[in-house]
Amino acid sequence: MGKKLYVGNLSYETSQSDLETMFGAHGTVESAQIINDRATGRSKGFGFIEMSNEGEAQAAVTALDGQDCGGRALKVNEAKPRVSHGGGGYGGGRNRY
Repeated sequence: MGKKLYVGNLSYETSQSDLETMFGAHGTVESAQIINDRATGRSKGFGFIEMSNEGEAQAAVTALDGQDCGGRALKVNEAKPRVSHGGGGYGGGRNRY
């Protein structure tokens, strides 16, 4: 199982192949994904990389976190699991009659 990394503060012009090239210099990239806005299709400025093992992932974090990419300082760290907030209701917490 690979190690998933979060990559933030990407320029909107950064492509999936750009990510693969950047991280490929530090190990085997299992997958690369840029997250896009559903409505506009435009990049949200972050993505995820899966490296083949922990050592390569750590090497990539050490080398790339804070590095300039398209005039922006990359934010690279271990991806955290998505937290389910459950329900998805409207909140408010009181009955309205």
